[in-house]
Amino acid sequence: MTRPPPAFRRFVAIDWSGARGKRYAGVAVAECAAGDEAPRLVTGPGGWWSRTAVFDWLRTGLMREPALVGIDCAFSLPFAVAARGFPGRDATVFDLWDAVEEVCAGEPDFGGAPFAGHPLHGTGFWHRGPQPEWYDDPHRATELACRADGLGNPQSPYKLIGSKQVGKGGLAGMRMLRALRAAEPERVAIWPFEDPAPGRTVLTEMYPRLFLKRTGFGQRKIRDGADVDVALARLGSRPAGLTGAVSDHASDALVSAAGMRWLAGRAEAWTPPALDGRARRQEGWIFGVGMEG
Repeated sequence: MTRPPPAFRRFVAIDWSGARGKRYAGVAVAECAAGDEAPRLVTGPGGWWSRTAVFDWLRTGLMREPALVGIDCAFSLPFAVAARGFPGRDATVFDLWDAVEEVCAGEPDFGGAPFAGHPLHGTGFWHRGPQPEWYDDPHRATELACRADGLGNPQSPYKLIGSKQVGKGGLAGMRMLRALRAAEPERVAIWPFEDPAPGRTVLTEMYPRLFLKRTGFGQRKIRDGADVDVALARLGSRPAGLTGAVSDHASDALVSAAGMRWLAGRAEAWTPPALDGRARRQEGWIFGVGMEG
């Protein structure tokens, strides 16, 4: 990107889930306006979010005004492995999204699990049991940069083992992003694959742990309203004013919404030194990672 990013007046953070079901306790949405206004939680239909409900809410929001949206899911896969599914082609992330949709089209609510079981595209996934000898834990450059920054250890999307696995959430997110881009091609840009442009909502991959680390919470989860306000203050935000227990999904969304606003005006967040052609075409980048090289 050669020009400064557009100014946003609205910031959204989405804590995502790849679980199977109709609605999920693990999905939370928060938004805030420009300035120092406190972020607020957005309640899903009937008090719960499905992935389809998130898609509908985002699409409706596109009609209001452009926003910077962060979603806590991998927007792509490590292409050292994913490229095997496209023999003889120099595939892009959009080819990958098309393949995920083709394989998973019958799965409700943007579910992505069938892709991991596909005979061609699914061969790199570790599904169960002890680590196979062939599995070498592939990562995208942005995940390695996240580790180098001391911001945590993002799991490989190809590791579908344990409570911290992120692969199914990433595949579901790819389906949702593809659908949003197809439905509103003139209103959205998916960063860093597409440059931000005036009048467009920009969707980015986010990592909530980045904001928790930068506000002094390290590897701890925030589960108390007072701690949410401590983190918000360190991101230049007024307090949310919540009291008592808060789910870590809600706190991740609230703190990340303020964090997205805090990062948005920093040119280095949009142009990290390691953001190369492969990241722009195939693997993507976590917003705010690797800003100092």
